[in-house]
Amino acid sequence: MLLSSLCSMTQLQAATNNPFDTHPVRYAVVNELAIAYQDMGPKAGEPVLLIMGLGAQMLHWGNETTQGLINKGYRVIAFDNRDAGLSQKLYQADVPRVWWAMLQSKMGWQVEATYTLTDMAADAIGVLDTLEITQAHIVGASMGGMIAQRVAAHYPLRTLSLTSIMSTPGAADLPPPTDAAMQVLLASPPVITTRAHQIERGINVRKILGSPEYFTVAAAKELVVRVMNRGSYSSGASRQLIAIAADGDRSELLKTIKAPTLVIHGAADPLVPVEHGRRTAELIVHAQYLEIPMMGHGLEPQIQRQIVSQLDQFYQMSSH
Repeated sequence: MLLSSLCSMTQLQAATNNPFDTHPVRYAVVNELAIAYQDMGPKAGEPVLLIMGLGAQMLHWGNETTQGLINKGYRVIAFDNRDAGLSQKLYQADVPRVWWAMLQSKMGWQVEATYTLTDMAADAIGVLDTLEITQAHIVGASMGGMIAQRVAAHYPLRTLSLTSIMSTPGAADLPPPTDAAMQVLLASPPVITTRAHQIERGINVRKILGSPEYFTVAAAKELVVRVMNRGSYSSGASRQLIAIAADGDRSELLKTIKAPTLVIHGAADPLVPVEHGRRTAELIVHAQYLEIPMMGHGLEPQIQRQIVSQLDQFYQMSSH
């Protein structure tokens, strides 16, 4: 009995080492939507706003990123984008035909979207408004990087710095994803499936997109299960993908960004090839560029630790 109690206490202690389990989820009413966020770390620390990517949740930043920044004294604010995670879903909106929107975007035609990346950038600022934070370091990954770029361009007075991770300016001449990554991006989830199959499918997606050197089934499964337990919403991911297509080429916009900028990209990224990161850094004045050799389109624990170290160095340098 005593041994069982000790084991339970050990498991509870391990679980509470996860920052997403030790800080409450709160809601900000932004643009008439409920946006779920978590405010973590010392309130007196410099704020770091984390913006996640397509269909992803704040959980995808990982324990190492979040707790690592907290340990270095930063106030970390993470949130779920509209139509994802614990934030409000637009159930009443139509489910778009993704293939048609992608074709329209490729042909240079206007893409009709339920909402835009500019709207999603306003959501991010709304979270800061709710917390009465006037300025923050803005960090975005993948689609979150695109949103972060718009935050830095449209809200320069709110942006202490910009970090764009595994993202893109959206220029049409940049290389496309690999065939395998494109299939993952456009695949429709099965209508009827078991939980075990969903977990297996999630692990496989992370293996295809992730970092070859650092991928492990154990870490992938842990994240997939946690994300599933909070809930997934494929229709929201489709609408977000349309928002990306409608946003088009941000090259000229990036040239207007004046905030200190760090661009991080993986040399092994199959979804957003490394040329996208290099171009992003070229377009933003005085941007620093970090290319991680074996990084794919994922934030495995080893990658998270590298990013935390680089962010801390970048913040220390940009504050002087």
